[in-house]
Amino acid sequence: MARYFFLVALSINVSRGSAMIERVPWCIPRGGNSDYGLQLEGVKGSVLEKAGTAVEELRQSIVDERSIVEEFGSKADKICNQALEEFAQNAPLAGEDATATSTYDKKLEELEAAIDAPLQILYSRLLSLFREESLTRFNTESKASGTSDYEAMQAADDEFARKAEKATRGGSDWEYAAERSFLQSVMNNIAKSGKKAQDVQIKSAQQQQTAMQFLQSQQQMIQQLQMQLYGQSSPWNVGVAYRIPDTNFNLQGSYQQGRANVQLSCVPDEYAPMLGPSGFTNGVGPGNLGLSLNLSI
Repeated sequence: MARYFFLVALSINVSRGSAMIERVPWCIPRGGNSDYGLQLEGVKGSVLEKAGTAVEELRQSIVDERSIVEEFGSKADKICNQALEEFAQNAPLAGEDATATSTYDKKLEELEAAIDAPLQILYSRLLSLFREESLTRFNTESKASGTSDYEAMQAADDEFARKAEKATRGGSDWEYAAERSFLQSVMNNIAKSGKKAQDVQIKSAQQQQTAMQFLQSQQQMIQQLQMQLYGQSSPWNVGVAYRIPDTNFNLQGSYQQGRANVQLSCVPDEYAPMLGPSGFTNGVGPGNLGLSLNLSI
């Protein structure tokens, strides 16, 4: 609705020799063309100050607290629409003046741009938080049993797109395609790295298995050669160790796979001082005789 100052002008109508005074309304736009732009600028500044309070509350939640603001797109759109409505209610209209109309439209566009800019920055920060959440979900589900990398990647991408769509202000030039593409690229790199690590582990396990098979085959060949040279080996494996009393001589004997082995070594008895001057026993006993028996069937 156009708002005007109504000034009363006096008009003298002379009729039949008498004078009649009439009140004629004079309608002009509030403010003249010279200061019309300054008036619009003042209203715009007042509206921006009020809208800045709402934007600051969103900034504290997203930037300082790093929390997710639900329905961010709807809230941003509400802040912009309220600001434009308040400007339209308080700003003087241009009337039929083309220059004033152009100035009015320009100030209205400047107001929307001034509010949209900080909101779009918060929108970008919010997309970063969405990306971090989706990456966390991808890493968790890709490591879970029964879930492939493709399924985990698809679930994380769908979650990001759903949240980003709700955070996008309707009718604006906001878009999240670049952030979504970056998320997909990161998940692809992680999946490729995991696939390479898995391939390395599988290859290493195969090499170890091949080495074990080779060692087993070599052992079988050695056993066959021993059977050819010495005949059928005995299943008995016997070992005997005896320390000659009051000496450092240790006598060891063993019988393994049909072969006997006797070894005499000089090994100091570290526990002799603990046994006393004569030891616990002067003969053959458990203190100076060791016996081991191994039967292979």
